[in-house]
Amino acid sequence: MTHAQIQGVFQKQKNNRLFLAQSDAKVRIAKLKRLQGYLLDHIAEACSATREDFSKPEAETIIGELLVLQSEISYTVKHLKRWLSPQKQSSTLSAIGTSAYIQYEPKGCALIIAPWNYPINLAFKPLISAIAAGCTAIIKPSELTPNSSAFVKSVVEHLFQPDEVAVIEGDADVATQLLSLPFNHIFFTGSPLVGKIVMKAAAENLASVTLELGGKSPSIVDETADIPMTARLIAWGKFFNNGQTCIAPDYVLVHHSVHDRFVNEIKNVVNEMYNKEGKGIEESLSYARIVNEKHFHRLLSLLSDATESGAVIKVGGESRLSSRFIAPIVLTNVKDSMRIMNEEIFGPILPIKSYGTLQEAVDHVNKGEKPLALYIHSKNKNNSEFILKNTSAGNALVNEVLTQFGNPDIPFGGVNNSGIGKSNGIYGFQEFSNAKGVMRRRFGTVRFLFPPYSERFVGWLKKGLKWV
Repeated sequence: MTHAQIQGVFQKQKNNRLFLAQSDAKVRIAKLKRLQGYLLDHIAEACSATREDFSKPEAETIIGELLVLQSEISYTVKHLKRWLSPQKQSSTLSAIGTSAYIQYEPKGCALIIAPWNYPINLAFKPLISAIAAGCTAIIKPSELTPNSSAFVKSVVEHLFQPDEVAVIEGDADVATQLLSLPFNHIFFTGSPLVGKIVMKAAAENLASVTLELGGKSPSIVDETADIPMTARLIAWGKFFNNGQTCIAPDYVLVHHSVHDRFVNEIKNVVNEMYNKEGKGIEESLSYARIVNEKHFHRLLSLLSDATESGAVIKVGGESRLSSRFIAPIVLTNVKDSMRIMNEEIFGPILPIKSYGTLQEAVDHVNKGEKPLALYIHSKNKNNSEFILKNTSAGNALVNEVLTQFGNPDIPFGGVNNSGIGKSNGIYGFQEFSNAKGVMRRRFGTVRFLFPPYSERFVGWLKKGLKWV
């Protein structure tokens, strides 16, 4: 699509934004239900697209792409009428005689830049919030997953007019052209490095942003943890989608007293999950592949740097470039100086590092950037509370992994380097909305505040400060 064509789509949506802003909950709910129904009717096509792009197992497409969307739509449909109703606010003494409420109004034209790792989910989940808020939306899917991007475009073209929702495919040049346009809100999912570029571009038009980024999300396993269950949770969370998940456990800090037991349990779990019949993990139909050769080589480079510096491969190590296959890898004897302990891994390599005291584990987390997710595995409530109170993360889960993204009752998102803004449920709706405060005077007057100001009046003001 040429720059002129991109500008044309944007202008159509800009011209239509005020009309969409007037739509009520009933109209928006009908749109969401159409999207929900269409996705249900085209499960096979969605699974085929992700399988073609990076051999994603059918079950993982349903769980990681479609189930979350169905839940988000159902939740939004249930609550949208209430969200759009005026939210009555109490008035302070200084505002006596007035009533106040919050009215959510759409920000206007939205741009959604979706990533490749969950190409269907992360294109449509923010769209659900945009529709609920009454915004127009242009979706820029990732060029790294062309089949999934084509599926997203097909869905949109079947359900929406271009002046309401449109999909514009292309590479980084197309993204740059889109970012130059005066959108009212930009929702970006991707790396912190690109997130900074998006935020700079948004600043040119003073557009608000939601940045869902990433980083190194730690798992802390203390000496009281249920090791068999913890190993299963971490293995599932890490190797789901071949580790290409922004909230995957990036590395594990495990108490030295249970370190060896945990490593052995992880080894057993990987075998149970992906090699139960003994044919080799490469034959497993439950294991995805790396998205492209660039990321394949990046991961092997991280692994090579670690092993050359003394890291020990305890599980896995097999790879095949022709199919972009990397078996689940577990590393021990890792050092903080290694690249793998400083860069987001985003693949099926799990470094495990032991610690002595809980304070050591907390200090390790706090010396890095604030993570998108923090996972705590413990039966000791005091231990988990200590970690929660002494660390900062976008979300924190105790004896659980990954499921925060699909829970519409809590906000999902990062903090600072791991993200800005939130999604899920009402929090996503609010990202695409302006919370307009409205005040209405019911009785009385503020004429006594008008000048000229006498000394007596100033004295009265000084005395009145303590009553406000």
